[in-house]
Amino acid sequence: MNLFADLDEIVKENEPLAGYTWFRLGGPARYFVEPRTEEELLEVVRRCHENEIRMYILGRGSNLLVADKGLDAVVIRLSQDSFNRIEFQGSCVRAGAGADLGLLVRESARRGLSGMECLSGIPGTVGGAVKINAGGRFGDIGNVAKSVRLMDSSGYRFERKHEDIYFGYRMTNIMAKFIIEAEFSLIESDPEQIGKMLKEILMLKKNSQPMHSRNAGCVFKNPRALSAGALIDKAGLKGTEVGATRVSRTHANFIIAEDGARSEDVLRLIEIVRQKVRERFDVELELELEIWE
Repeated sequence: MNLFADLDEIVKENEPLAGYTWFRLGGPARYFVEPRTEEELLEVVRRCHENEIRMYILGRGSNLLVADKGLDAVVIRLSQDSFNRIEFQGSCVRAGAGADLGLLVRESARRGLSGMECLSGIPGTVGGAVKINAGGRFGDIGNVAKSVRLMDSSGYRFERKHEDIYFGYRMTNIMAKFIIEAEFSLIESDPEQIGKMLKEILMLKKNSQPMHSRNAGCVFKNPRALSAGALIDKAGLKGTEVGATRVSRTHANFIIAEDGARSEDVLRLIEIVRQKVRERFDVELELELEIWE
């Protein structure tokens, strides 16, 4: 029985997921849903909850590895206009979870609003960025988040203020399945200075990261006071290959996928890297990459 037979305009069956990820890897989802409104999302979530079907939320796929066999689950993508809105009111901006993070950064800069510069060059959606507190050496999105509107896996909707959220290193205490939208408080500043900062940060990334290859960004979180990339490099793992995947020679915390690569190759390479770093430095690397199996 197809639980979504009456929602065929927004639901696809056995949809290949590889094309939705930066790795371009992975099998199909049993159901792939792109709701047009919040009410359609709510209806899908309720049906999944009542029938105990696993749900995954997909953004731009920039920090994601999907298993080769695919997923016996529902994958929900908030890609439609109602989830992509970006609305400015003075120095505050409200953005839907599906809004492009890069567009938000650029539009804020154009309006002379500072606070988003640290996100320059980081791919993904606003929802994903808030969920993992995206950022870098210059700061993170949690610094400017004012409030977040959420929906849990049963369909219950609620809002949390900044003071109720813990924004840590590449993590938050947001347990709700869905981020619907977020509001940010920015600071009025000189658009030229903001633009200059954006370009400088982006240039640093271009010079130190393999930005024009098939990868999913940093694979591992940095251990406390250490650099995951430096540890992997010192362990002599740059260029290490498994199948058609390899540890980047530009930045050791990136894994590159070539034609013919499989998700299983990436997983095997991850375990090799973890084992070697553990043996050499007695450090357990924690994944920043999200894996769906």
